[in-house]
Amino acid sequence: MTKVHVFVKSLTMSYHKLKVAVIGAGASGLCAARHLLARPHIFASPVVYELSDCVGGTWVYTDRVGKDDNGLPIHSSMYRDLRTNLPKEVMPFPDFPFDPQLPSFIHHSDVKSYLEQYTDHFEIQPHIKFHTYVEALNPVFGTTGDTQNTWEVTCLNLNSHCRSTERFDSVIVCNGHYSDPFIPHLPEIEHFKGQKMHSHEYRFAEPFTGKNLVLLGAGPSGTDIALELCSVANQVVLIHNNVPISSQLPPNFLQVKGVNRFSETGVICNDGMEYPADVFMFCTGYNYSFPFLGKEVGLKIKDRRVTPLYKHIVHTTFPTLAFIGLCMTVCPFPLFHSQVLFVLASLDGTHKLPPKVEMDVLTEQEYQSSLQSGIPHRHFHKLDSLQWSYMVELAHLSKTDPIPPVIKDLYEANKKIRKQDLCNYKRFNYKIVSQDTWIKVKPEQL
Repeated sequence: MTKVHVFVKSLTMSYHKLKVAVIGAGASGLCAARHLLARPHIFASPVVYELSDCVGGTWVYTDRVGKDDNGLPIHSSMYRDLRTNLPKEVMPFPDFPFDPQLPSFIHHSDVKSYLEQYTDHFEIQPHIKFHTYVEALNPVFGTTGDTQNTWEVTCLNLNSHCRSTERFDSVIVCNGHYSDPFIPHLPEIEHFKGQKMHSHEYRFAEPFTGKNLVLLGAGPSGTDIALELCSVANQVVLIHNNVPISSQLPPNFLQVKGVNRFSETGVICNDGMEYPADVFMFCTGYNYSFPFLGKEVGLKIKDRRVTPLYKHIVHTTFPTLAFIGLCMTVCPFPLFHSQVLFVLASLDGTHKLPPKVEMDVLTEQEYQSSLQSGIPHRHFHKLDSLQWSYMVELAHLSKTDPIPPVIKDLYEANKKIRKQDLCNYKRFNYKIVSQDTWIKVKPEQL
């Protein structure tokens, strides 16, 4: 048994309740708070730090781009007409379903409402400090030579401008990763005289009426925004190096591979053709960003891989520091649920984490295996179909119920249907009828 486990055990035996901070009141932060509150015999009531005035994180829509009233970057990347690309039947936390009367592919405002209902149902709101900017998170080492540490969180109240510092046994970071745009360098882009923007700044299609647009990146946002723009634009060119989209597409939607260079009025691609552009939009994803972490924490981010993290979650040097929701291309709320339960199991002693050296070795083995299977370094946290075995493993380690197999089955079926009919897949509706069975239904049967 390592010293950290002795410490946790001694705390629980002496009736010291573990004091845990949660950074962020988006979906993952709310999930962390909900499960901390469900274990009052082990954990003190959590303190949830939230920059904005409401819950929901990236699901909170605003017309604004750039900076907010406090001079801070706008957090949300939500656009006005977004509907989910996953059916709501696979999206909920396992203990809190969506309203069954809603269609399967719901508007972003329905997800925000769901998170507000979740907050009310589990009485989380009294534990959230709104309008609070976390400035610093630093480890505090004991004087006994023990490897265990506590954490100091220094924050600024944006209303009163008062600064305060509070100490915790553990911190769960849930600040999301869809707010700091990743903009790669492209050859000769300085020559381009048109508008340059990132999808983070996209809100609605009307300003692009009649224009020629070139978008870089065919992830979920890139393809969804491209299709939305086709309804108003003269031409939409989607540049990507993925397998070409085989679905039927609008006549003004073109796919090409690779940017070669820019002219003043367009983009010259690897096919040698120049595509006129009034607007060039980066749909290139986001950076992981933790500006509040002190240097002593030693977290490193290199080409979209965060280290040293065990199971994409636990800091191996400081195992009382955890990160929820770093994984990409996943079913997010069930994944958050699985990760949170794993973290709490490691904190309360249900699951004894291996020593740091062993955690680092296991993580390196997983990383090397990922590379050998053809997954690029930058996609180490991109799970896709690997998410299912990952969540099963987390449930096993935390001694909790796994996500029902029907979630995997419907998620994977929807992925195939989306690939076959990108323009129409959101017209379908589904219903889960058992732990391992789903059916397609007509809207009136919802």
